[in-house]
Amino acid sequence: MVNGLTGEVMGIDLGGSAIKLGRFGPKGDCRAELTLATPQPATPGAVVAAIVAGINQIDPDHQTRAIGLGTPGPADATGRVARVAINLEGWQDVPIADLLEDQTGRPTIVANDANCAGLGEAWLGAGRAFQDMILLTLGTGVGGAIILNGQLFVGRQGTAGELGLITLNPDGPPCNSGNRGSLEQYCSVQAIQRTMGITPAALYDRARAGDQQAISFWQHYGTWLGAGLTSLIYVLTPEAIILGGGISAAWEFFLPTTLREVEHRVLPSSREGLQILIAELGNRAGMVGAARLAWQRLRGAA
Repeated sequence: MVNGLTGEVMGIDLGGSAIKLGRFGPKGDCRAELTLATPQPATPGAVVAAIVAGINQIDPDHQTRAIGLGTPGPADATGRVARVAINLEGWQDVPIADLLEDQTGRPTIVANDANCAGLGEAWLGAGRAFQDMILLTLGTGVGGAIILNGQLFVGRQGTAGELGLITLNPDGPPCNSGNRGSLEQYCSVQAIQRTMGITPAALYDRARAGDQQAISFWQHYGTWLGAGLTSLIYVLTPEAIILGGGISAAWEFFLPTTLREVEHRVLPSSREGLQILIAELGNRAGMVGAARLAWQRLRGAA
């Protein structure tokens, strides 16, 4: 239960190819869900229209009390404006909360999709036993979320927690952020394809089949990931680090190396009790976390 609140909220995960919507109770029980194709081109007007249509489809009686929305890019600190949305056309400082509120009549709050995934894992997934945790999403890029004292930390401007953009190698490959040699440039889908010429899924299959080159790559991947986690651990000393995203499916081949690297690089006093775990909610984490965000919006207004 979320502070004695009752009823339902809407959790929405907006992606470049799909929009996931779900109606959630205060204990996180999903009472209805729907996946829609993201309109192309994904202009703000077209996306808002699709979301409203989806809400009306799974909540025809307008029972949900609030909306939480995860977008593929940073939101402002107030949770009202999508500052940029990656792979969505024409998204620059879009007042998406206002637009949805105007058309649905429900209070709305917005956050980065990785932050929503972190909230989801903290609420109902692998992070539910912890108050201080990090989520790292290992996918097309490397995203992140920071949960401190049970609350999402986004910094004073709403853009904290870009964990994949920390520097691993000052002379490494250029990053879209303007950095070079970021964690994302060594641990993302794009990095694996650039290095090995095949997808992470194919590389995982090869490793499972006993291909020594693939196994060796995943061990090297674990080394880079462990080095990146080291910096995050020293700054935040979390109770847990949750690894999600598609690449995490290959954990059996890289996680042992990652754990050894962290043990080697991090002082025992900074990693006491630390657990490094694999995410549990899969591609539903963003939708679940967006619902959690909506419940928190209602709690703050109560």
